[in-house]
Amino acid sequence: MKKRIAVLISGRGSNMEAVVEQARDGVLKDCCRVVVVVSNRCDAPGLAVARGIEVEAICVESSGKTRTEFERRLLDALDPYRVDYLVLAGFMRILSPLVIDHYRYRIINIHPADTALYQGAHGYAWAFERRLPATTITVHYVDEGVDTGRIIAQTDVDLTGTETLEEVEKRGLAVEHRFYSRALRQVFTAETVGTLGSDSAVRQ
Repeated sequence: MKKRIAVLISGRGSNMEAVVEQARDGVLKDCCRVVVVVSNRCDAPGLAVARGIEVEAICVESSGKTRTEFERRLLDALDPYRVDYLVLAGFMRILSPLVIDHYRYRIINIHPADTALYQGAHGYAWAFERRLPATTITVHYVDEGVDTGRIIAQTDVDLTGTETLEEVEKRGLAVEHRFYSRALRQVFTAETVGTLGSDSAVRQ
């Protein structure tokens, strides 16, 4: 049976769009369906993107609300969709045990760095400022910490020749858009690490 997933966003939703495409016609086609896209910002461009590709999209505004109030509203909004997994795609909120306990080991995030080396926002800027020759993209379960959950899969991104932060982000996102869906497939189908392909470097 296909997993029912909600994709949570805060911004433009490029990873969300990639996951939707792969769920319809790609590597996720036989194992999941995106039933709703949720943003904590009602002005997030990704909401229009989702609706433009005919995916139900809703806003649960976080601004002006306490974390507990926001998260209760989020859980209430998700409840009718009978969601199996939450897939975070540029979702800029730290979730508390209220949500995490409800979806324990069913919340997945993608982080543009090795979580052992860097946690939090602006992972590509961190790599660029240090002029790293490569960076690592991590797909991991979400726990109560910031990018501290158990790693599902990692892959390296060659940054050789990049001269601006924009170039670093563009190169990284191109990899993210392929790799996230392949890592999600691993979770949804319990496939072995080896199915991710030659560009994966999984460290668990």
